[in-house]
Amino acid sequence: MTISQAAGNVCTVSALNTKKHQTTNSVDSEVIYLPNTDCAIRPQAYLSAFTSYRVGGAADLYVAPRNLEALQASLKYAKERDLKVTTLGAGSNLLVSDRGISGLVIATRHLRFSNFDPQTGQLTVAAGESIPSLALAAAELGWQGLEWAVGIPGTAGGAVVMNAGAHNSCIADMLVSAEVLSPDGTLETLTPEQLGYSYRTSLLQGGDRIVTQATLQLAPGADPAKVVAITKEHKKHRLNTQPYNFPSCGSVFRNPKPYSAGWLIEQTGLKGYQIGGAQVALLHANFIVNRGGAKASDIFCLIRHIQHQVQERWSINLEPEVKMLGEFQGACG
Repeated sequence: MTISQAAGNVCTVSALNTKKHQTTNSVDSEVIYLPNTDCAIRPQAYLSAFTSYRVGGAADLYVAPRNLEALQASLKYAKERDLKVTTLGAGSNLLVSDRGISGLVIATRHLRFSNFDPQTGQLTVAAGESIPSLALAAAELGWQGLEWAVGIPGTAGGAVVMNAGAHNSCIADMLVSAEVLSPDGTLETLTPEQLGYSYRTSLLQGGDRIVTQATLQLAPGADPAKVVAITKEHKKHRLNTQPYNFPSCGSVFRNPKPYSAGWLIEQTGLKGYQIGGAQVALLHANFIVNRGGAKASDIFCLIRHIQHQVQERWSINLEPEVKMLGEFQGACG
C-alpha cells in the first residue's frame, strides 16, 4: 500500500520562516526544487514553529514531502551531497538546539493516509497521521485498542520509533508491521520482533531509516458510544493531570521502575523550579514547560539540573525520554 498524496502541492513551504543562506555543504541559498516533483527544499528554515516546545534554531535545509516519491527524492538529494538527514515528525518529543540542525531536515507530518480494514481489523496509516486523531476515529467506528492513545501528542511514525505508550499499553502491543525507508531509497517491512522494542524505544531510534507507514491490529465490532466514552475519559484524565496550558514536549524522563520520574522530581523539591523561561510544571513534575520566551538552552540546563539533584538525593540517574537534536555543548555555561 502506498502513501497517498494529500490535497495541494507535494511539499509545504509557505509556512516557513526562511532567509537566504549558504550552507556548510555549499548548497545554493535559493529554494531548491527536486527533479520530477513539486517538492521544494528551503534553506535556513527555523524549526521553533514545528516543535511543541516552540524553541529551536534553523535547519540548514528543510523539506516536507507529501508522498513516498517526494520522500525518496529528498533522501536521494541528501545522499548525493553527503548531507546528514534528520527526521522530524510532529516535533512533540524533541528539543532542538538554539544553534539549529545541520544538513537536511525531513518533516514527515504531511505523509497522510489511513485505511480501516473491517475484514482483518487492521488499521494501516502513513507516518504523518496524528495519533490522537486516529484514536478518536477508531473509537467512532467501534474499534477497540487505541483508546489509551488519545492523549499521546505526535504522529504514527514517531509513535512507532519510540514505542509510545500510556495507561499500561503501547504501540508494540498492537503493531503488525512497519514500512521503513532506507537512505538508499529502498523500502522494507519490519515486524515488532525485528524492531527490538523495549520501554519507550526501538532499534529505529538513532538510526537512519524513516518510518513511512504502519499497520496496527485493532478489535472492531464494539459499541462506538462505549469506545468513544472510554477514549474521552482517557483524554480527560490526561488534561486533568498534565499541563497543557504551556508548550512542552510531554514527559521529559523515562520512569526508573519501580519509581515514577515525576514523583522523584517532586520529592526532590523541584516543582516550580525555573531557569530562564523553562519551568518544572506545577501540575506534573515530569513536565518542563515553556512559560514564555524560553530558549532551548534553558530547557536543556533545567534537564541537567534535575538529573543532578535527583542523582544527589536518590542515587538514581534519570534518563531523558525527550530526544535532543543539534549541538548543546556549553549551553549551561
